[in-house]
Order: sequence, then structure tokens, then C-alpha cells
Amino acid sequence: MKKSKLVMALLLSSTLSVACLQARAQVAGSQPIGITVSESDLIVRGWSVKKAILGKPVVNDSGEQIGVVHDIIIAPDKSASFAIIAAHQFAGVSQHDVAVPIDQLDFVKGKLTLPGGTREAIKAMPAFQYTHVATVPMARSEFSEHH
Repeated sequence: MKKSKLVMALLLSSTLSVACLQARAQVAGSQPIGITVSESDLIVRGWSVKKAILGKPVVNDSGEQIGVVHDIIIAPDKSASFAIIAAHQFAGVSQHDVAVPIDQLDFVKGKLTLPGGTREAIKAMPAFQYTHVATVPMARSEFSEHH
């Protein structure tokens, strides 16, 4: 009887030590892949480009719609650099896309705004062509700032 209690105690002890090791290996923020606890806080305080910008109208200071955001261009340094705005579309198909620097856009009273923008000014801008934009991101090691 004593022997079986000792075996049970050893089994329980080894099971608990394995469980403790596994629990310690899964502490939030210590994973080599994924995000850290501090990064998850940034996500909670951030916002979604898909929900807040893509497909949304762009208005001018007077609240007049001057275009619709179709895309966001991400620069090699991982910053959002340009918004691709459809200056004219018919039945949801863009007829004239233009590239507008992200820093020229702002949220005013919950609306994506291009201060000083007009439909005529947007339509007069050169059309943006995707032929010069990479469709597949490059590896980090290919950027000079990561060497």
C-alpha cells in the first residue's frame, strides 16, 4: 500500500512539473513568433485600415465627396505612404485612380478628409498605374535598412 502511494505521489509530482514547465513556456509576450503583450496593447488602441479607410469616401472641407479610397500603398520602411483614390467611378469600377500622400488626409468629424481638395483637382491629377507597384512584398533582408 505504501509503495502504490509513493508511485502515485511521484507520478503526480512529475505531472505537475511538466504542467508547470508548459505553463512557463506559454507566458504571454515570450513567444518568438507572433506579438508581445506590449504589441497587443498597440493593436487594441489602433484601428483597422479595412474598416476605417478602404472603400470609404474622401470628402473635402465642405463635406463634398471627391473620391473613394481603393488602396493603401505601404513603403519599404513599413509606413503607409499613399492612398489610392478613385477620382471617378461608374458602377463601382474606377475610371481614374490617383495617388495622394497619406499625410495629406485627415479624419475630421469621423470623415476621411482631404483639406483643400476638389473633384476637379483630383480628376486633373495624373492617373495612378499599378504596373510599377510590387504585388508581392519583398523579404526584409532585401531592404538596405535591414542589412
